[in-house]
Amino acid sequence: MKIVMETKAKDGSCVPRGALERSFARIDLRWLDRFEQGIILLLWVFLVRRVVHSINIYAPLPLISETAVLAFVLIRRPTQVISRNLGDWLLAITATAAPLLIAPDGHALPFLTAAGVLLVLLGNVGQAVAKLALRRSFGVAPANRGVKVSGPYALVRHPMYAGYLLAHIGNLMLFPSAFNLLVYGLGWWAQILRLRAEEALLSQDPAYRAYSEKVRWRLLPGLF
Repeated sequence: MKIVMETKAKDGSCVPRGALERSFARIDLRWLDRFEQGIILLLWVFLVRRVVHSINIYAPLPLISETAVLAFVLIRRPTQVISRNLGDWLLAITATAAPLLIAPDGHALPFLTAAGVLLVLLGNVGQAVAKLALRRSFGVAPANRGVKVSGPYALVRHPMYAGYLLAHIGNLMLFPSAFNLLVYGLGWWAQILRLRAEEALLSQDPAYRAYSEKVRWRLLPGLF
């Protein structure tokens, strides 16, 4: 396992040691924010185009959660306590961008349709409640925008990701294809690693350490 050494920047963020990492860490946080927002906006536009041209009547469903992601990324509150690790940013962008690459076409399997719609709706409600609890304390790259302990965050430490998981499983049922399975598989590989990176950064905050001792499960109660 590779261990990345980090130091503290003047703004309180974590700065990795290494030529490429140091170069990345010197980029202004505002430019990193704009770059991240631009990628998500661009991929969202292409998803809208695919939805418009899809023959699947359930094609608009993925737009519910992905539009919410876009909206919250655009209005989020800035922070200085954010990861400057290039790997963390790549994981975060991969986890967020992958679902935007879904192909919402083809025909849903009739025996999976009802379950798929239910999971998408439950997932969207779950992540919406989590996002409303966060309000502007929302982002893509690992950062400390404040520790939330109430509402859905009293059940699991990452209720928004739990909502994503339910919605993505439902989308796979409604748009079954090897491509979509690959997209979501890649996205969730990055999502789990991103989750761990978030917790590594947040654990520097005593308030979060106390919270994680109280709320044991990260994503799925009894499993993870």
